[in-house]
Amino acid sequence: MAGCAGYIDQRAALREAKAEAQYPPTGQLLEVNGVTVHAHVEGSGPDLVLLHGASGNTRDFTFDLVGRLRDDYRVIVFDRPGLGWTDHIGEENRNPIAQADLLRAAADQLGAKHPIVLGHSYGAAVAMAWALRDPGGPPALVILSGTTYPWQGEFGWWYPFISSHFGRDVAVPLMTGFAPMSKVEDWVIAGIFKPQPVPEGYSDYIGAGLSARRDSFNANVEQIGALKTYLEYMAPHYPNLRQPIEIVHGNRDRIVGLELNSLAMVSQVPGAVLTVLNGMGHMPHHGAPEEVVAAIHRAAERAGLRQLRTAAPSPY
Repeated sequence: MAGCAGYIDQRAALREAKAEAQYPPTGQLLEVNGVTVHAHVEGSGPDLVLLHGASGNTRDFTFDLVGRLRDDYRVIVFDRPGLGWTDHIGEENRNPIAQADLLRAAADQLGAKHPIVLGHSYGAAVAMAWALRDPGGPPALVILSGTTYPWQGEFGWWYPFISSHFGRDVAVPLMTGFAPMSKVEDWVIAGIFKPQPVPEGYSDYIGAGLSARRDSFNANVEQIGALKTYLEYMAPHYPNLRQPIEIVHGNRDRIVGLELNSLAMVSQVPGAVLTVLNGMGHMPHHGAPEEVVAAIHRAAERAGLRQLRTAAPSPY
């Protein structure tokens, strides 16, 4: 058994090393309060921070969206703690509020003291935490398919199993060491994008092997598993926010519910405006990037950071 465990560990380590060599940091590695934070920075203009979702990294945004924004904004894309090339931050790694504090300090180190903050999926919870911790800070927020409110019930069997001792010590190393990346890309990535197709070249670019590393996999599991508790604390404070909030959500998103999250926010938060994309799933920044760029422009216009070009849409 010891020999088998050693072989599994060696196999997992080899695949992790291969993924890290194949998908190195695309930006700079900052030292922030003793923590390494990966930041990809491009463009000029008002500061705009992008925060990726669960299991993701900066490459989800640098694949296409950053190129659409860099002529109008100084775009700063962060790997969230424990994912991509940003360090795990210990017990606080599961806490979106602590994640926001770290990334806000990183943005400040880059000279972005009051950036617009965009969050996708889980990253939306970090964006909301950023605003709650620094109410006078972000001049505007942009929320894409955001997980921002607690849900009813609990997860099924998967998260309790994979976060158990057996899951962490046996199942995760086995998946890291032996799961075929082609199947991960076909099954997992395709499922995230449904009903839209995965953009050509995305699976090769995103670096699924980075998310499959044992530490990253476990960090993602613990973040998702703890999120509901933090949202129960955060959500009652959202109505106190006064900055413009532009929300984009597809009505065919089966990963993060439109009604529970975005419709709830627009009904409770004074500055929230919702754009519902008909037929869109969970990845609007890939399936409808023009709509997402337009929402960012509206947020900047409403915050007085960009000249008003078109009238802001009516609330949903």
